[in-house]
Formats: sequence, C-alpha cells, structure tokens
Amino acid sequence: MKIEVLGALRAEVDGESIVPTAGKPRQILSLLSLYTGQALPVSTLMEELWGSSPPQSGLTTLQTYILQLRRRLGAALGPDSTCTAKDLLTTRHGGYLLRVPAEAVDVHQYERLVAQGRAATDAGDDGTAADRFRQALALWRGPALVDVQAGSVLEIEVLRLEESRLGAVEWRIDADLRLGRHCELLPELTELTARHDQHEGLHSQAMLALYRAGRQASALEVYRRLRCRLVERLGVEPSPQVQRLHQAMLAVDPKLDVVAGPRRVSTFDLYAV
Repeated sequence: MKIEVLGALRAEVDGESIVPTAGKPRQILSLLSLYTGQALPVSTLMEELWGSSPPQSGLTTLQTYILQLRRRLGAALGPDSTCTAKDLLTTRHGGYLLRVPAEAVDVHQYERLVAQGRAATDAGDDGTAADRFRQALALWRGPALVDVQAGSVLEIEVLRLEESRLGAVEWRIDADLRLGRHCELLPELTELTARHDQHEGLHSQAMLALYRAGRQASALEVYRRLRCRLVERLGVEPSPQVQRLHQAMLAVDPKLDVVAGPRRVSTFDLYAV
C-alpha cells in the first residue's frame, strides 16, 4: 500500500486507487494516514467530521464510512491476498488504526528525512544536511491534502505540515549558505521573500546571500523594505537579530563571510544574544 498526503490525497493498493469520492470518508482516510500505526479514538474522528456538534447518528455513520473504506481496500486487495481489509484498517481500543508501514506514507518519509537533516546540521555536516532537506522537500507535490475538505482536526495537521515545510526550506537554505552557495540561492530567495513578505528569517537569508554575492546595497534594500512593511502593517520594528545583521552589514563585519570550521545552526545565530 502506498499513501501520499503531501499534495492531493493518493492511496493505492497494487496500483489501484482506494481513495473514496465522498468528502467525509476522504477525511477519515487522510487522518488515519497521518497517524499510521496509531489508534485514533472515535471521538477524534467524529470531531473531524462534525466538530463539537456531531449528530445523534454520528457513531453509526462513522462505522458506515469505515465499512466503505474496508470495502474499497478489500476490492483492491483481491480474493487471493493473504491480507484482509480488516488487517489493514483495524478496530482498536475504542478507535481505528491504519496498519501500514511508515515508509509507505510520504509524510513519514518526509519527517524522517527532516530529522536526518537536523541531525546532520547538529553534527556540522552541511553537505548531508542540505541533501536530506532537499530530498524531504522533493516529496511535496503541492499544499498538503489540497483536495480534501479538512475539518477542525485535519486543519491543524495541515497547518503543522505547511509550517514544517517552510522550516525545512529555511534549514536547507542555511546549510547551503554555509556551503558557499549564496549566488545559487538568490533566485529562490527572491521568490520566497516576495511570497512571505514579512518573514524575517527568509529576509535575513536573502540579505546574507546578497551580501556574500557582493551586492551590499541590494542586501540593505531588502532590510529597508522589510522594515517598512513591519512598521506600516504591524507597528513593530524588525527583531533585534535582524537589526544586528543589518548593522553588521553596514560595518562590513568579517563574521558575515563564509568561513570553515564549526557550523552555526541559523542565520539568526550569527547575531543572537
């Protein structure tokens, strides 16, 4: 079985899709896929489907949706399979569990690769870190579960995944900056700062890449535009770390240059308190 949630929902058994067309069974399959190997309580599934006001027939309806999913699994498995639909979608301790290996679900592959990237960063191996983060990000095919109408539980999970995705992008860019790839990063950082026009971390990375590429004036202009947006929209100044990075560029601080030796975790750490 193969399941993909980092984009449109896909779930296949021997090449045959088991994704239901109806909205609520799709929600159930999505949520169970995010927690493969863990029993999800009935209460959590009902909250996803109906929020805090489930119908009186909610439990019966949920059981009907589970039965529909099992039928799709059974049809895809075929009569000669040694595994049954109930073996894959089991009832456990007042809930349901999707018994699928973690490596069969793209989100679990993604999280494993991100963890390896973080570990490589901590070990000072920037080449491996950048490679692992790049592999993790390559698993994304678009916004998570873009074709699923998320309820309150899935909505939180989707937000968590999107935030994790942006964090992995930042970690990968940090590793690439330490590897001296500042010129290669400029097109990507231009796009990212335009899309996330108040994100201080990405703007700091853009400033550093431009500075190291010999474009000090452009780096200072990135800071000026960021500060204007923050002041005009939120009434706040850039964070102390960003301000210190700006001052270091004005002073042509040698710490901004690419240097060999112990690696720092983040661009912000260059001028953290």
